[in-house]
Amino acid sequence: MSEEQRSNHSSFILGLFLILLGALILLIQFGQLNWENFWPFLILTIGVLFMLGFLVDRKKFGLLMPGTILLIIGSLFVSLNYSEWRYMEHLWPTFILAPGIGFFLMYVFGPANNRLWIPGSILIVLAMIFYAQVWQFFRYWPVLLILLGIYLLLNPMKDRVRKENDFSGDNSSQL
Repeated sequence: MSEEQRSNHSSFILGLFLILLGALILLIQFGQLNWENFWPFLILTIGVLFMLGFLVDRKKFGLLMPGTILLIIGSLFVSLNYSEWRYMEHLWPTFILAPGIGFFLMYVFGPANNRLWIPGSILIVLAMIFYAQVWQFFRYWPVLLILLGIYLLLNPMKDRVRKENDFSGDNSSQL
């Protein structure tokens, strides 16, 4: 696609977005749409647009972060709008989880060796720790920490045993 075609394509998309946004605002102002129920869907729609932008041009993997955040947070707001907002007291870690998932998607679809899994992991683990405060399902999550600690303690021993076996095997072949 030439630079002129790309510019025309971008102008078309932006123009269409502004027309739809203006029509939406008019509908809300004249009482045709209930803003209290509609605004979470607007967040979801913008998230979908970011994701579509990535699907159109896979080189723009940076669009995955805002798309993921808006989709997850928009979904949270839609569910709270149709249930009770008092559940936000327990669901607030979603605001930490959303960018963590965004980092993971950028890691998967971004350039090789980008290491975006590191901040993604930190944010997801942090969100899970805060979710664990309220959900009984996560009651035994510290067991995972204990198992990871045991693995880290035993892993060097495994390497040492392997080296000793390799060393003793080398001696027997020389005899």
